[in-house]
Amino acid sequence: MEPVIETRNVCRYFGEDETRVAALDHVSVQIERGEFTAVIGPSGSGKTTLLHLIGGLDNPSSGEVFLSGTNIAEMSGTELSDFRRDHIGFIFQAYNLIPVLSAEENIEYIMLLQGVPANKRHERVREMLNLVGLEGLGDRRPAHLSGGQQQRVAVARAMASNPDIILADEPTANLDSATGVALLDIMRQLNEELEMTFVFSTHAQKIMDRARRLVYLEDGKVERDESK
Repeated sequence: MEPVIETRNVCRYFGEDETRVAALDHVSVQIERGEFTAVIGPSGSGKTTLLHLIGGLDNPSSGEVFLSGTNIAEMSGTELSDFRRDHIGFIFQAYNLIPVLSAEENIEYIMLLQGVPANKRHERVREMLNLVGLEGLGDRRPAHLSGGQQQRVAVARAMASNPDIILADEPTANLDSATGVALLDIMRQLNEELEMTFVFSTHAQKIMDRARRLVYLEDGKVERDESK
């Protein structure tokens, strides 16, 4: 089976000449469909940089990044933006919800850009709200939701368009411990029941405990890659 994500000898440098730093140094990783993987390591190890390259938010200095068989490292501009919209879901620690839109509208937004018919969008939004435990709260704007509820909206938004992979950068960092654990359990359940593919960038122990695979980065290199 073709991997959902494959990086081949990916390097990412910042700065030039004597100030050049290798954030990633010849990293090769494969992520299969249905995985629940955490990329971990100390601050500055390159885990967020790797997530950004996998998600097409940044381009490698060298190497290749394949998403569902397509080399996104060769894409740029509108082509990359459209491909990212249609194939990747993102969950950020800052939630990144649109404040003037309701929870339902935030979840619906990507599907609206994709041109999904209104009746299918609304049906999918209701389904997502139920899956993340936010029934009856769809008309609330982010300011009227707790942090945990906002992050659940972000999870629902990431999943709504059935992306090939969901990338989560420290998704529980701004949540209290109990709320963070509850959210992770929801994502693990969705992974098991719907076979959604999740990749986390984190140093949080509660995410490491729930991941089925741990990719350890140190100084921009893969030090260990362990499946539980």
